[in-house]
Amino acid sequence: MDIAVKNRQTVKRLKELTLLDRFLFAETMEDKRNLQLILSIILGKELELKGQPQVEKELRTAPWLRSIRLDVYTTDEERRVYSTEVQKINTGNLVKRSRFYQALIDGSLLMPGEIDFNEMQPSYLISIMPFDLWGYGRYKYTFRMTCQEQEGLLLEDGASRIFLNTHGTNGEGVGTELIELLHYMEHTTDQAASHSTSQRIKELHGRVSQLKASEEIGVKYMQEWEERIYLQQEARAEGEAAGESVKLIKQVRKKAAKGVTAEACADMLEEEVYLIEKIYDMIKANPDWDDTRIYETLKVSR
Repeated sequence: MDIAVKNRQTVKRLKELTLLDRFLFAETMEDKRNLQLILSIILGKELELKGQPQVEKELRTAPWLRSIRLDVYTTDEERRVYSTEVQKINTGNLVKRSRFYQALIDGSLLMPGEIDFNEMQPSYLISIMPFDLWGYGRYKYTFRMTCQEQEGLLLEDGASRIFLNTHGTNGEGVGTELIELLHYMEHTTDQAASHSTSQRIKELHGRVSQLKASEEIGVKYMQEWEERIYLQQEARAEGEAAGESVKLIKQVRKKAAKGVTAEACADMLEEEVYLIEKIYDMIKANPDWDDTRIYETLKVSR
């Protein structure tokens, strides 16, 4: 039986997904109204977004450098930039990652040749997660640069990074509506919506419920999940092949060190002479290379 079909029973059903699941979050935030509702609650002010939100927007400064993929990217009528993402797992590098994301977003805000840095729009980098990165129990942590020597002096560069914790316990400084939104995003059920006093959250729930009931979205979800399974299979198979190849390289290296010829190695290992000769020559020409580097070079040269 096909593994994707076999494992259908273990995958969460579409109606069981929450807004902390990347698929449902992306599908929901593609609708400008939905994103507008969430951002208005998070920032505590009404926003009017401009244009269609961009889901999975890729940014990089050069083709050969590390890129990033933003969950949802949008701007408002006043040209402010918003990047919003959900993060279910604490990878231990989220703070440094936010710094890198901020840098690449900033690098995209000026046109080539623009000399006035005041043309850079204000930007908000927002991360929503079911854990507390700092352990103070807050629902919301907002970071802007401040002067260490002069209390209250802000570096007004327009950049804000906001980390939202759905498991908060300290409601100081945040409104009830934001706390209800974070609770709803983690659970995304009729019950969670019914317990909210916010009309915006109730509207959001109605729109999310329509997505969960959509046959088209259901098919898209299963296709995406099955594709992920196939990619995992391919990666596993490639990893196993790499392991076998590195094992072969180790064997050739040991025999070459004892003065065994390439042809004799091929006979002993019951492998094609052509392959063993390539490995053998590479080992002799590059004695400082480790087995993995030889494998990677061999793979490229094939």
